[in-house]
Amino acid sequence: MNQYQTVTDSDVILRDGTIKLHGPEGFEGMRRAGKLAAEILDALAPLVKPGVTTATLDDVVRQLTIEGGAVPATLGYRGYAHSSCISINHVVCHGIPSEKTLKDGDIVNIDVTPLLDGWHGDSSRMYLVGDVPLKARKLVDVTYECLMLGIAQAKPGNRIGDIGAAIQRHAESQRYGVVREFCGHGVGRLFHDAPEVVHAARAGTGPVLKPGMFFTIEPMINLGRPPVKLLEDGWTAVTRDRSLSAQFEHSIGITEDGCEIFTASPQGLHKPPY
Repeated sequence: MNQYQTVTDSDVILRDGTIKLHGPEGFEGMRRAGKLAAEILDALAPLVKPGVTTATLDDVVRQLTIEGGAVPATLGYRGYAHSSCISINHVVCHGIPSEKTLKDGDIVNIDVTPLLDGWHGDSSRMYLVGDVPLKARKLVDVTYECLMLGIAQAKPGNRIGDIGAAIQRHAESQRYGVVREFCGHGVGRLFHDAPEVVHAARAGTGPVLKPGMFFTIEPMINLGRPPVKLLEDGWTAVTRDRSLSAQFEHSIGITEDGCEIFTASPQGLHKPPY
């Protein structure tokens, strides 16, 4: 059973299973970190095109993160050697940047987390490469809708399960699969913390949402069945049936009457086409 812990900017924050409740200083820190994450994803929009390598995009992420006064939280995290995760087509999440080039028709998720003044701005977004087939574009659209339907349930008095139930209901109405192996998570001064935010759940279950909670919502939706498998590199997760997968992620904070999206796009580039 999760416990709640009210924290201040000067507290030592431990990954101890408690759900942290933050005050105004936490909201301000997350606004700055989230804005930088969104600005980085905005800047990538014109660069994601056929012939570009994912390593090149990762270099841009690293440069923009540092120029923004932050460091990439993923760089060195559990031995990870890159500044972003870039997942193409049937890669569900944690795709490793490489010399692989993007091809016409690809769909791509780019996940960034700048660590700015001790706060993590965690966000990901889908990009369309060239002329993308209709079924892939629909998957991307529905995945974004899933994210926003989940966010609509993020308000005081609701429960974590209400978020997952809304996402699952919409995805499965389109006969898509909702990934179970990965979930959203508490975020703030820790990269990954309580609570876990599952994207397929029963309404009315899980911890109660309270003002000051910070967490990500990041549904991974498959064109085919839900199961995924992990590749030998220990990071890359792919759909077992090789079907396409899409994901969007926002970091949010629960307010007195709803929630605040910390990672909203300053340029209004929330979903493709950009």
